[in-house]
Amino acid sequence: MAKKNKLVSPFLKWVGGKRQLLSTIEEHIPKNISDYRYVEPFVGGGALLFNLQPKNGIINDYNEELINVYTVIRDDLELLISDLKKHKNESEYFYAIRSLDRTSSFNELSPVERASRIIYLNKTCFNGLYRVNNAGEFNSPFGRYKNPNIVNEPVLKAVNKYLNSNNLQIVSGDYTNILKEVNNRCFVYLDPPYHPLSESSNFTGYIQGGWGEEDQIKLKNECDILTQNGVKFLLSNSSADFIKELYSDYNITIVKATRAINSNGSNRGEVDEVLIKNYE
Repeated sequence: MAKKNKLVSPFLKWVGGKRQLLSTIEEHIPKNISDYRYVEPFVGGGALLFNLQPKNGIINDYNEELINVYTVIRDDLELLISDLKKHKNESEYFYAIRSLDRTSSFNELSPVERASRIIYLNKTCFNGLYRVNNAGEFNSPFGRYKNPNIVNEPVLKAVNKYLNSNNLQIVSGDYTNILKEVNNRCFVYLDPPYHPLSESSNFTGYIQGGWGEEDQIKLKNECDILTQNGVKFLLSNSSADFIKELYSDYNITIVKATRAINSNGSNRGEVDEVLIKNYE
């Protein structure tokens, strides 16, 4: 595999991001991964994508605002950087920008302005936590950081170069549409909204409407279809008993993940997660 550019890395902090689990996940990636088309239907912050830096692949997310950031970084980087530089790290300004998605003027924002808004809010909101309510409105509070890195030009330029110099399709929609396009020359990494370990730990605020047991069962059925078609997949999820029972006919590895995002500080720290795969 070609030498990787270490500056190609996530440009947003995302709930459930895989940065601190990358070395563990890599141990479970097929050794000949470069022979496959890389498919990630729940790309989120893209930690594994940017770590592997595949030359050929499809990335998808249901969150249109997130996918818009990817496409703007690829297609309109200079305009994006210019727009990011106008933002202020001030509470009143933050709430004015945050409230745009509650107004009709939000639809008048250009793709560049929308992408700039998401990066700005992500860098300056509390915990760097992208969260929307059931109406799809961003609702994380102001973070009060002294010097947030709103315009990380080296990373944005590296990601732009990576996206433009490889055959990577970027789409937003239902993950099942992406899975219809795969064949046995594809490798699929699935990182869906996690099943809660308990009622109090339930957090699906980065996707409007959330995910429930029926969604997890539907995904398991899709994994069965992948397996029947000879497609290799690796899936991340919580170590909830429901998930372990659901995938009991697959290879399950329990891994330790450090979770820094929790409303209750005492609940942060190491938690068990699972990596599930249909190959040795």
